[in-house]
Amino acid sequence: MKHIIGAKPPPHPASPAAHPAPQVVRLQAIDANSAGQRLDNFLLRELKGVPKTHVYRIIRSGEVRVNKGRASADTRLAEGDLVRVPPVRVSDRIEEKAAHPAPAREFPVLLDDDAVLAIDKPAGVAVHGGSGVSFGVIEQLRQARPQARFLELVHRLDRETSGILLIAKKRSALTHLQAQFRERETGKTYLALGVGAWQANKKVIDTPLHKYLQQDGERRVRTTTADDPDGMRSITLVKLRQRLPARPEAGLPEFSLLEVTIKTGRTHQIRVHLASQGCPIAGDEKYGDFELNRRLQRHGLKRMYLHAWRLQFTHPASSERIELLAPLPPDLACFFPLS
Repeated sequence: MKHIIGAKPPPHPASPAAHPAPQVVRLQAIDANSAGQRLDNFLLRELKGVPKTHVYRIIRSGEVRVNKGRASADTRLAEGDLVRVPPVRVSDRIEEKAAHPAPAREFPVLLDDDAVLAIDKPAGVAVHGGSGVSFGVIEQLRQARPQARFLELVHRLDRETSGILLIAKKRSALTHLQAQFRERETGKTYLALGVGAWQANKKVIDTPLHKYLQQDGERRVRTTTADDPDGMRSITLVKLRQRLPARPEAGLPEFSLLEVTIKTGRTHQIRVHLASQGCPIAGDEKYGDFELNRRLQRHGLKRMYLHAWRLQFTHPASSERIELLAPLPPDLACFFPLS
């Protein structure tokens, strides 16, 4: 079922459409295309334009039901399930936003076939709209490719992070690829510039992470202990690639260029894990050395030095093992190029 929000001409006063129809509960049957999705992702696609915070609130409150029972946001839906979708009101602001869609934009393409699109996302661009961002990569791609019947994010990158981003062009490809990420069958390697001397050639960081909100409502993540009920196991593999000597005359310390492979995809995982080891990412405005970041800007590093460099996965259609590489962008290469 497709729901389109958009500007419509006002109906004639005598028309029944002049009076808004009463909002009613819907029972939505899950078909083969939607089977395997998480409940929250299903609702976010069904309730286009409804804020994420509201979607999660109606799940927590029990207004959303699966087969007449309460369900959590991460419930996996099966074909034939009946989802109770409560009435929700789309605000005038969201309707206005829908009438003025994101500007069309293409991004550098690394792979493009019938099932998968892989792009090299620039830093400073969100992957999707929300949390104060009107639109992101996925909304811009949909506008640029109106003929595409299906475009969905397979995974996420922080707004400040550049590099490889996968988009599915079929529902079957989306579920196949997301299962690979969930089962840790992909290889996601980043290039990160750590502040200081990384002491080991290779290291495994297996430390749980805990998400929390600051007093101003901003999201943050910290390391925690294995017995924390809200901690999520997080595994990061770190390999030293090369070192950049200190430059005392410029007020710059030693740096370590690291290849960082994540086996779990937690929020801010690399940033928090490296900071917890005394080697925060250069330019990180949330977990880094703020005074040093100001000096780095004067030396040409204007943003966080974190780049999604390599991605390995099994192609959902051909079963071929794919390896993609995104070159280090000029703003990072000018500060510390690969050798």
